[in-house]
Amino acid sequence: MSAVLILSTAPTRDEAAKIAETLVTEGLAACVQLSPIESWYRWEGKVEHAAEIRLHIKTRESLAERVEQRINALHSYALPELIRVPIDGGSPAYLDWIETSTPSA
Repeated sequence: MSAVLILSTAPTRDEAAKIAETLVTEGLAACVQLSPIESWYRWEGKVEHAAEIRLHIKTRESLAERVEQRINALHSYALPELIRVPIDGGSPAYLDWIETSTPSA
């Protein structure tokens, strides 16, 4: 099993929670953690600043594309952050838990 961490952001805690609950309920993610962050970014030629909620999504690599499609369908941003990071190591028991918690692969 190959696990990945998908990073995304949402403009509000409610939207982030909706995405998190959907991904876990549908078996697309084993765990989604939410953290408040402050973002500085360039958008349409201007420097912007916003409070956001970061989503740390743990899932199987084989589900990553479906997770990203689901986020796009639920998200209010025209271009949501979707960054996929391979998990190259970690606790074998935790990595097994990710696998058993995502049965829809």
